[in-house]
Amino acid sequence: MLKRLFKEELGQGVVEYGLIIALIVMVVIGAFVAVNGGLNGIFNNTGSNLSSPSFILNG
Repeated sequence: MLKRLFKEELGQGVVEYGLIIALIVMVVIGAFVAVNGGLNGIFNNTGSNLSSPSFILNG
């Protein structure tokens, strides 16, 4: 029974795919955390400009 347990490799591929997906998720989360400060600045500047524009449109 133990020999069969060690020889069976059916679940091995599923585990490998799970580890690859976990690694990709960690990289994506790390990228989001790394660019968080820059994105906050961009959205804050855009929000400020939309709420009080520095130019007046003449129509």
